[in-house]
Amino acid sequence: MSAVDQTIPYDEAIAQFDPVLGLEVHVELSTATKMFSGAPTEFGAEPNTQVDPVSLGLPGALPVLNAKALESAIRIGLALNCSIASYCRFARKNYFYPDMPKNFQTSQYDEPIAHDGFLDVEVPASEDGTKPAFTYRVDIERAHMEEDTGKSLHVGGSTGRIHGAEYSLVDYNRAGIPLIEIVTRPLTGAGDRVPDVARAYVATLRDLLRALDVSDVKMEQGSLRCDVNLSLRPTPQDPLGTRSETKNVNSLRSVERAVRYEVGRHAAVLLSGAKVVQETRHWHEDTGLTTSGREKSDAEDYRYFPEPDLVPIEPDPAWVESLRATLPEPPAERRRRLTTEWGFSEPEMRDVLNAGALDLVEATVAAGASPATARKWWMGELARRANVEGTDLSALPVTPAQVAELQGLVDAGTLTDRLAREALEGVLAGEGSPTEVVASRNLAMVSDESALIAAVDAAVAANPDVADKIRAGKVQAAGALIGAVMKDMRGKADAARVRELVLERVGS
Repeated sequence: MSAVDQTIPYDEAIAQFDPVLGLEVHVELSTATKMFSGAPTEFGAEPNTQVDPVSLGLPGALPVLNAKALESAIRIGLALNCSIASYCRFARKNYFYPDMPKNFQTSQYDEPIAHDGFLDVEVPASEDGTKPAFTYRVDIERAHMEEDTGKSLHVGGSTGRIHGAEYSLVDYNRAGIPLIEIVTRPLTGAGDRVPDVARAYVATLRDLLRALDVSDVKMEQGSLRCDVNLSLRPTPQDPLGTRSETKNVNSLRSVERAVRYEVGRHAAVLLSGAKVVQETRHWHEDTGLTTSGREKSDAEDYRYFPEPDLVPIEPDPAWVESLRATLPEPPAERRRRLTTEWGFSEPEMRDVLNAGALDLVEATVAAGASPATARKWWMGELARRANVEGTDLSALPVTPAQVAELQGLVDAGTLTDRLAREALEGVLAGEGSPTEVVASRNLAMVSDESALIAAVDAAVAANPDVADKIRAGKVQAAGALIGAVMKDMRGKADAARVRELVLERVGS
């Protein structure tokens, strides 16, 4: 490892330097078509099938702005407390790269659609409890519209990068996908909590974008990607240091790890007497390290100039205000409200959030289940099933209304918890609603008192020694008879009622 790649322990680095953070988050919008053309945007399609002349940059192909993307951009800006531009334009960002068919990216430069906003972020306490929770205000410099690039696949070699690869392939399906880039101002004053601030900000932003329903924000699929800018300076009073930009970090944990690693790397460079290079860096999930990419270009290097093929944007103020009225309840406020309404503890709510189950639990409660039982199903049996299948909870073939219906059958005494799990298996297998599965599989509890009495009498007759023990005062021996009855009834009897009948019949 070269000298510039040496690191020192995080605590040692943070004791000697003041970190300054900047985050650039790229959000792919969930529109049906691309930013400037009618090409589809389906994720995972066969390579180079979601393209058209505009996204391929063919001569004479003219762009047209996606109206839904503009609406989403304005709603994002409003949710971030930004000012919405009354007039703005697109620009051409010129640079050559194989996955840029036009050799320029259509973006916004000095006239973004949204600017000068903020997002208040709740940073949780450290796991060991030594560092308290606090709220940090992230100042937003801008949120601008642009198009995504294509994707290069480097085949051969050990790194998956172009160096050492045998050959490269390019997939232009992603070229032209609508993007919103959200850029923070330099974030100062976080001190040793700077990795926590970075993670909390991206998590808060992800929740907000999901609530706005403008993106699926799946970091593992690249729908939300974070570039981590970091610099160090000796004290908060000193000028900003030279920054590095770690590109395309695609998980909350990795955002935190990348910040922590870069703090240690920058500190090692500075303490050695060398200078930090302004560059982009690659994040390696497997090793938790960053490696040098290329020296970072400044804005003037991209030779921005106004896009001549797109007209300026002048949003009607009345339309902007009508979009403001569509904004959802802020996710942090919603969480606090639901935690109180449902009577959940903070750890219980945190588990629901981490599992991505908040909307599912809320919809299940709205369908008639209690908060506790709704949480039990989604965080218990359904979470287990999703984990086994390697899918999201929301992708399971069961609706919140069906979960509430299932719990209703338990509450009514029609099913035990065990029978309810069996009914759930039928629902997940596509056999119908819980009520239909109960009927088709004959799962309903036996409510015929005469049938229960007959089963109890048969168990007593088959186990006279057990009956004698009960008559002698060893009531706990009734468990054997109860088990025999439950087995005979295939678990479709109320165990408490069976116990009452056993004691009655043995004593008669």
